[in-house]
Amino acid sequence: MSGAVTDTRDLFAVVPRSSFDTPGTSRGLIDVVRWRYLLYLLVRTGVTTRYRNSVLGWTWSYVRPGAQFLVFWVVLGLFLSLNRNIESYPVYLFSGIVVINLFSEAFKNATTSIVNNAPLVRKVFLPRQLFAVSAVLVAFIHFLPQLALLLIVCLFLGWIPGITVLSVLAALAGIVIVTLFALGLGLFFGAINVRFRDAENIVELLLLLATWASPVLYAWTMVQEAVRTLGWPDWILELYMLNPITQGVELFHYAFWRPVTDTSMPLPPGLGWNTLWTFLIALGTLLIGQLVFRRLEGRFAQDL
Repeated sequence: MSGAVTDTRDLFAVVPRSSFDTPGTSRGLIDVVRWRYLLYLLVRTGVTTRYRNSVLGWTWSYVRPGAQFLVFWVVLGLFLSLNRNIESYPVYLFSGIVVINLFSEAFKNATTSIVNNAPLVRKVFLPRQLFAVSAVLVAFIHFLPQLALLLIVCLFLGWIPGITVLSVLAALAGIVIVTLFALGLGLFFGAINVRFRDAENIVELLLLLATWASPVLYAWTMVQEAVRTLGWPDWILELYMLNPITQGVELFHYAFWRPVTDTSMPLPPGLGWNTLWTFLIALGTLLIGQLVFRRLEGRFAQDL
């Protein structure tokens, strides 16, 4: 037939090569922005289904951190007398707990996000990073009631956002650092968890250590005194302060605890510079997590 295509190569020769995408590939976190409507649906589903068929519903977002705070305050504040050593210890304690809760929920949910969405991963191609990012965003939304409760307490004690602009900036910086760090770790362990479910147990162990490896229940000066007493090198304290979770907690202490407290406790050394360095560490963790995730995501469907 005249004009008929006699070779399939002739058919594809008239179409630019850039018009074709390799099936099953993505551009990583960039595709999360392109698929933002699906991201919105995943976040909405995660938020609405968390307390489905629950009598208390969103009240649990207040009850859980409240119970956690009460246990720590009674045991550490009253029994171990930290309530005397740290002024306004309840505010100090709760401002650290909300940061740990944000990190813990975001990190844990991102780690299990691929496994929990196995049916979609096996049957439909979509950027798999969507699941981890949506898990972190859901954790952030559940963090907001705790933050609101902390704000109410601080406003009652004299915290004025209009005057303490640096406090607001410190809180925002703390949220960004902790969220990026949790997402980076979540992508890393989430990719490994698809094949090796031991990753979930490792994450549980890390979350247990995170509460005690940051100045949530105690003051950073106690770590400084311990380092000096034991004769350890100063770089151990510097390494401790460069932990992004530690920095996030200290930024929240600066934002919410110090404005309502006449404390003689000095600021952590290099608080401003450490904010920059821990942000870069969190960003580097995100890049590493993304690289590992993209390297392993090609086998997700088979491993699941």
